[in-house]
Amino acid sequence: MSVPTSTVTPRIGARVLLLDPADRVLLIHALDPADSEHHWWELPGGGLDDGEDLQAAARREVAEETGILLPALGRELWVRESRFRDKGRDHHHIEHVFLGRTPTTVPQVALQPTENEKAGLIERRWWPADELRQCGDKLLPAELPALLDDLLSGRFSPTPLSLTS
Repeated sequence: MSVPTSTVTPRIGARVLLLDPADRVLLIHALDPADSEHHWWELPGGGLDDGEDLQAAARREVAEETGILLPALGRELWVRESRFRDKGRDHHHIEHVFLGRTPTTVPQVALQPTENEKAGLIERRWWPADELRQCGDKLLPAELPALLDDLLSGRFSPTPLSLTS
């Protein structure tokens, strides 16, 4: 049996695997406001604005969601393509993930969450790699603990990975 494919135009997004000086990764714990049982941890980021490039979108999203300003980003780590159904609609996302490092975990500017982010935010948390490996909640991407381990140990691919879910 073939898997149905969606003709939904993909939403292009940019996210940041943001590390602090202790190599902890920042994740956002979010939920579906219509279904509080559906919650997950994800990297900060979101969709591109008209005319915006991937790195500019990633830096803007981090500032809006965390208050942390990133003057520059590191290399692109992976591209994650996902297709899912939510609130009766098909979705197709293609997200580019960049490495970011920050010298501080303290917000430098006021957060600017969207209404959707306000409704779905549970918390923000800096995760050490060993604790992330023990997380029993849904992670986006699911492979995040292994990806972080590879990155921190210097085993990460020199070219961006392609992930699907």
